[in-house]
Amino acid sequence: MKRRTFLLAAGALIAPVAQAQPRSKVPRVGYVFSFVRSQGEHLWQACREGLRELGYVEGRNIVLEPRWANGRHEHLPELVAELVRLKVDVIVAAATPASLAAKAGAGSIPVVMVAVADPSRIGLVASLARPGGNMTGLSLLTPELSGKRLELLVEVLRQLQRVAILINPDNLSHDVFVDETLSA
Repeated sequence: MKRRTFLLAAGALIAPVAQAQPRSKVPRVGYVFSFVRSQGEHLWQACREGLRELGYVEGRNIVLEPRWANGRHEHLPELVAELVRLKVDVIVAAATPASLAAKAGAGSIPVVMVAVADPSRIGLVASLARPGGNMTGLSLLTPELSGKRLELLVEVLRQLQRVAILINPDNLSHDVFVDETLSA
């Protein structure tokens, strides 16, 4: 009985103190996507699922603010400005155009870039080892393999005489891939 009384008394004393503590800030994460939402919805859902697996529940301990340019890169600066006005804690920028817009408009907000080819070559970071500034992230696209891809294509299609490369001229990453392919 004394133990129960002690626990009740301790609980009664601790509860007001716990409630008086400042609640930890719920992080607000902004996402800016260069591409059309219907083409990237699976990536967005995978990201949300990954966050759930790590214990993050939207609206409870994390707020997610996705913005989609729908392939209209001229809208990216406006979308980044909107995330800045929302005072997000971090911006995740998917693809090179979104990363460039985030670098230009995020101010001191940290930016995590994903799916960017050669971020140091296009001026997003000083180097991959030491990015500097507020930009960080990863680059899974490897322009260095462009020559190897062409080599494999020629090997599989022995009669191949010409190859066309279709690019989006507004995406600086594509220039990197073209340069690497032409030098192969």
